[in-house]
Amino acid sequence: MPLRHDIRRGALLMLGATALFTIMSALIKGLSSNIHFIETMFFRSAFALPVMFVIAARGRDWGLLRTKRFPGHVVRAFTGTMAQGCSFYALTVLPLAEQTALTYTTPLFVTLLSIPFLGEKVGIHRWSAVLMGFVGILVIALGQGAFQGGGMPSTVVQVGMAVAVAQGVWSAMTTLLVRSLSATESSATIVLWQSLLMTLFTLVALPFVWATPSFFELVLLVLVGLIGGVAQIMLTEAYASTQVSALGPYSYTSILWSVAIGWVVFSDAPGWSTLAGAALIVASGLYILHRELRRSRQRRNE
Repeated sequence: MPLRHDIRRGALLMLGATALFTIMSALIKGLSSNIHFIETMFFRSAFALPVMFVIAARGRDWGLLRTKRFPGHVVRAFTGTMAQGCSFYALTVLPLAEQTALTYTTPLFVTLLSIPFLGEKVGIHRWSAVLMGFVGILVIALGQGAFQGGGMPSTVVQVGMAVAVAQGVWSAMTTLLVRSLSATESSATIVLWQSLLMTLFTLVALPFVWATPSFFELVLLVLVGLIGGVAQIMLTEAYASTQVSALGPYSYTSILWSVAIGWVVFSDAPGWSTLAGAALIVASGLYILHRELRRSRQRRNE
């Protein structure tokens, strides 16, 4: 997909994608009282597939499933399933804004995992950013005014926070695997195999957690998949419109959306510790992005 260098288009698409992803998360949270999160994961993947096939039909590219790296797609889908499972579970026990803020720990773990897996050298600047991000996690976890766990017992909230942070680890592993696959596979092929395999993985577990949804719940479950699929397309189109560095700040608007929706829909009034911790995590992620772009420019000039 050619880069269009249209910052206005890219920014609008990114803002729309983050809003849709946050709405999807709110639907998942709303369903969690009656529907197991694994069942929701199945609908998220299964009903995103039609959206993916629309992309293939639009581009008249029916060879998207051709691959010589099927084992790589399986591993990538497994780590993606684990990341999604952690994210969806955390939504069942944490306020929306806390869960959203903790999902932005992924760049921190990408930096840490790039050392053993890619042999990268991490300098003092990136180490400082990682440390700042983990301070943000601690501020959220230990802050006395941080949403009070949405009324949940403290042990449940602690587990939820640990799982939310684990989501960052699995997402970081997924990011590194995508980097490897993208050397020979198109992004559309990676996303299509991801949706197919994640649907199959969750289908295996579905009989053990199935609860027959009401008609209204079924509609919401289908919406979770469709909204997630459309948001994924918008995200892809955003990155095709302009440079990633220009869109980084817009991607963090999901924290604003989650605070607003959490406050209005779930009556989760944000505490200062959550807002401060989120600010530290966002700042660390943006600084890591800044350092990555600087290193890329230096490599091109060498």
